[in-house]
Amino acid sequence: MNTRTVHTVHPSPLGDLLLTATVSADGVTLTSLTLPGQRGAPTVRAEDRDDAPFAEAHRQLDAYFAGRRIRFDLPLAPAGTAFQRAVWQALDDIPYGTTTTYGELAARLGVPRSELRAVGRALGANPVLLVRPCHRVIGADGSMRGYAGGVGNKVWLLTHEGALQPTLV
Repeated sequence: MNTRTVHTVHPSPLGDLLLTATVSADGVTLTSLTLPGQRGAPTVRAEDRDDAPFAEAHRQLDAYFAGRRIRFDLPLAPAGTAFQRAVWQALDDIPYGTTTTYGELAARLGVPRSELRAVGRALGANPVLLVRPCHRVIGADGSMRGYAGGVGNKVWLLTHEGALQPTLV
């Protein structure tokens, strides 16, 4: 089977998002979505840019940023360990406009409190930000703990979704 890896850029209120995917006879599978300046973002080659396979991802992202989409429905194939994939999949159950804590997420997964940092590390390695909403996981005290896309972007996303109230400056 002939498979190729391609990428595109999606303009957003947070800056240009980088999306990567594999394309095969079976279709397009999203492998990463990263924010500008994100640590661990994939390295891409200009000659591998192909916007066409991302038409549905562009449509869903536009609808999300316009406030018309609360859930993504895209084929995903993020690379990670079985534990990481379990944590990332659990993110799909956190409703739009809400947050949960690291401890609550760990409890849902049956992870003991002594392994809470492993959950945090898995969240930090999430390769498909926004689509798998790790920005909805916050500290037990309500604090905006680490986010691979930057804490400022986490606050923006939670405000956009209505989970945080806008602050007046």
